[in-house]
Amino acid sequence: MASSFDKLRRSHAIKYLFVVTCLVVAGAVSLSFAQGRIFTLLGDIKVDESNADEPVPLTLDVFLYKSGNVVARQRLGNNDRYRFNNLSAGQYEVVVEIDSREVARVSKLIAGQVADDVRLDINLAYRRTIERKSVVPEVISAADAYPRSGRNKTLHQQSNQLIVDKRYDEAIASLKELLGLDPKDYPAWFQLGVVYFIRKEYEAAEKCFISSSIAQPSYLPATFNLGRVRLARKNFEGAIDAFEKTVKANPHHAEAFYFLGETYLQLKKGSFAVGYFEQALKLDPDGMSEAHLRLASLYDQAGYKSLAATEYEQFLRKKPEYEQRKKLEGYIAANKGKPTRPKP
Repeated sequence: MASSFDKLRRSHAIKYLFVVTCLVVAGAVSLSFAQGRIFTLLGDIKVDESNADEPVPLTLDVFLYKSGNVVARQRLGNNDRYRFNNLSAGQYEVVVEIDSREVARVSKLIAGQVADDVRLDINLAYRRTIERKSVVPEVISAADAYPRSGRNKTLHQQSNQLIVDKRYDEAIASLKELLGLDPKDYPAWFQLGVVYFIRKEYEAAEKCFISSSIAQPSYLPATFNLGRVRLARKNFEGAIDAFEKTVKANPHHAEAFYFLGETYLQLKKGSFAVGYFEQALKLDPDGMSEAHLRLASLYDQAGYKSLAATEYEQFLRKKPEYEQRKKLEGYIAANKGKPTRPKP
C-alpha cells in the first residue's frame, strides 16, 4: 500500500527541473569474478530544495532496469534510501520519477565488486524552469494558485520547510498562525491535516480536511485524505462517502478506488471490494500492486484457490523482492491451474 499521504505535495504542479549528481561507492574488479554471486544495490536519494520556493512532492518512484525491463520498483520519501536485493551481475539503470515524469537516470555496472553491497547515491537539486500543469486533473497546483504575500507567504514557505525537516510541532504552530491570518487558505488547512495525520492525531486531522474542503469544495486532496483519516478512525461509512466523491470528481484516481476496496473489506463486504481493487489495478498496475494480495486473499477465502494463485503470481512479477516470496511461490505451485470449488 502506498505510504500515508504520499500525495501531500503531489497536489502541486511540477515547476522544476532536477540537476543530478551521483556518488558511487564501489570498485569494479571483473565480470567473471561476479558470476554466481548475489548483490544488493542501495543508495540515498537526497533532494536539495533550497531553490524551491513552493512545496515540492514528498515522494519519488525509483525503478531498477536491466536490459530495458523493469525488474524492481520502490516508492520513497525525499532523502530516503532505496535498496534492491538479490541482484545478479550485469548492467543496470536506476531511474527516478516524480508524478510519472523521469527526472534522473543513472547507469551502474555490477561486475565484480569486492563487497556484496553496491552503493549508488543520487543527489537531486531543483532549478526553476517553465511552469506546466500535470496531465492528471487532481494535481493542478492549489498552493501556487492561492494568493499569498507578505507575512502569509513567509509563513507558508516556513511551514513547508518545517514539514520537510519533520519538525512537526513547529510546523503546526506556523500553519496555525498562517490560518489565523487567512482562514480561507485551504492548502494550509490540508497541510495542517497531513501533519496531524502523521502524528496519528486523527480527530484533529479530520477537522482540518473538512475545513479545507469547506474553503474549496473542488480541492480533491482534502476530500481523498478525509476518506483516509475516516478509515483510520473506523468511520467506514464516512470514508466511503469521501472516496466516492473523489472518484466521481476524478475517475482516474487509482488510490481512491483502492481504498474503497479496503473500506469494504473492513465492512466484510468482499464482493463489493473486488471491483474496486480491479479498477485500481487497471488505472495503476504497478503503483496499486498490493491490490493483487487483497484479491488473492478474497479468492482464497471463497475457495477459488486457482484465481488466488494467479493474483499472487501477478504480484510477484511486479514485486520480485517481496520478503515472503517463497511462501507465495509455494501457494502458486500448489494451486495454480487446479480446479477449485467455492466454499458453500
